[in-house]
Amino acid sequence: MNRLRGLPGGDPPSAEDRVTELWRAYAWRVQAYAMRHVTPHDAQEVVADTFLVAVRRLDDIPADPLPWLLVVARNILRNQQRAARRRRSAESALEHLARVARTDGADHAVAQRDAMLVALNRLEPKEREALLLTGWDGLAPADAARVAGCSKAAFKMRLSRARRKLTVLVGGYTIVREAAVVEGGPMNKRTAARRAR
Repeated sequence: MNRLRGLPGGDPPSAEDRVTELWRAYAWRVQAYAMRHVTPHDAQEVVADTFLVAVRRLDDIPADPLPWLLVVARNILRNQQRAARRRRSAESALEHLARVARTDGADHAVAQRDAMLVALNRLEPKEREALLLTGWDGLAPADAARVAGCSKAAFKMRLSRARRKLTVLVGGYTIVREAAVVEGGPMNKRTAARRAR
């Protein structure tokens, strides 16, 4: 970082001085870049995250720091966009699931369904998909594993982990067995036989 001034006595600048000088010289440029891509509020977060990376990787910053800072900002923007897409996708899937699962019934059934939807939303996407493939779509584990793109053993482990987490999240084994993931979901003959036990 040759462009940053040393102290009056000729000593190299301290890490704090280097960061301060970087901030003064380039924060507004990073913010201008970020504001071309996101809202002003989100742009402030991008600037803060960019300089957090700069503090952590101070020794990696080249003599001309602006391109490096803008690459860091771009990567942060991409991460934010991916997270927003995942969030929108999960929200959309849950809204669709809620519409499909809507039934008229007692308050208790509605409360169970709502608790199940909230719990499903808290699961990892692969775990949620495992539960929905078996409980909602009625697929056997071998068929569900093919749909999920993994081995039968890996799918069974994923399904088992998802059931355990869902049981904890909804507060009891009974509701998971009775609801079979979402109340009113279609059943195949095996699912119906298991529920009857």
